[in-house]
Amino acid sequence: MSRLSSIKLYAAASVLLPAAAVLIWRSEHWLLAVFVAWSMLAAAVWIKAERKEQEQRHARMTHALQSASVRTLNHHRHDWMNDLQVLYGYIRMGKTDRMVQYVEQIRERMNEESKIARLGVPSLIAFIQSFRTLTHSLQLDVRIEGELNLTELPIDSERFAEAIMELINLYRFAIKPSSGEAAKLSLAFEREEKALLVTFRLNGELNDPAQWQQGWKQRVRGSGLSAAGAEQSPACLHLQAKLAH
Repeated sequence: MSRLSSIKLYAAASVLLPAAAVLIWRSEHWLLAVFVAWSMLAAAVWIKAERKEQEQRHARMTHALQSASVRTLNHHRHDWMNDLQVLYGYIRMGKTDRMVQYVEQIRERMNEESKIARLGVPSLIAFIQSFRTLTHSLQLDVRIEGELNLTELPIDSERFAEAIMELINLYRFAIKPSSGEAAKLSLAFEREEKALLVTFRLNGELNDPAQWQQGWKQRVRGSGLSAAGAEQSPACLHLQAKLAH
């Protein structure tokens, strides 16, 4: 328990003593005045400690977001340096055809990142963009068919986004460590007329597939997502969110 939490607990508990005195010696009116004054003082201490605790939580959250942003920017900078080195190598060797192909790959990657940035829910966007900074055992690849803004759909976009992040983390923490290449998780969004389809595909192994089966069902509860098909497995999880009009 933190120091501020202890202060709040002691402030609340301290009211019990004058309260008990008032109940025992009911004829002593001065005790009632002491109880009221004591309660007001305890409330002031509790409120001050609560505000300080909120300030500390906000400071920790801000620091965590700033650190995640810096790590994400560093990863993007590293990617761009790699791209420039590859292109420079093709230029020096005169392989213009390979250079054109590589530029096209960069363009496709930038297009996908642009689609992710337009998903409409900041928490989900930041989570996907910074995922590489969270783990080295699982690679995440996100594909979005067409244009998609979750806030423009007739769903609870915040709860939907929360479920998607929880499902990704379910894979992240359940993945079996490997000495070789990292496992790969692909996430695809496809909007149809009456539903938004979400598909997870895993190239890798989990520590406990049975626990994963229970986990994904818990995480989609109340999110608007449901199974799209009879059988679901870690290798291929098909979900859908019906779009009611």
